[in-house]
Amino acid sequence: MRWERRISSSLGTVEEVEQRKHGYNPRDYYEKNSELKQAIDQIQGGFFCPNEPEAFKDIVNSLLYHDTYMLLADFESYVEAQERVSELFKDREAWAKKCIMNIASSGKFSSDRTITQYAREIWGVEPNTIKLPAPHETPQDK
Repeated sequence: MRWERRISSSLGTVEEVEQRKHGYNPRDYYEKNSELKQAIDQIQGGFFCPNEPEAFKDIVNSLLYHDTYMLLADFESYVEAQERVSELFKDREAWAKKCIMNIASSGKFSSDRTITQYAREIWGVEPNTIKLPAPHETPQDK
């Protein structure tokens, strides 16, 4: 699919992500982006679950101290992508054209292929194929 047909947020290529992982500190992004900080502080402070303010403690700790997928690093580009989507949506003709082009290009999309590629290129692991038997192939309890 041609890049100009879709709106994406991204940290960059696999190589760029690998380079950025070394020395990545999610708290740096938390501290320097007031919008991100406010969102995380609201989650941590129980804003979204006042009856159980500790409900999202593990998620916040994961984001601030173990952000394996560099979500906080991608936050700013995600917000920018959302702003582009909002602007594009105002132009009904351009929005419809982009939707149609994306639908037409989705034929080559395969979740299995995408997950396999992501596993290899991002996580650095080889997929493990397990064939599950069909229901008629499993022994029946008698």
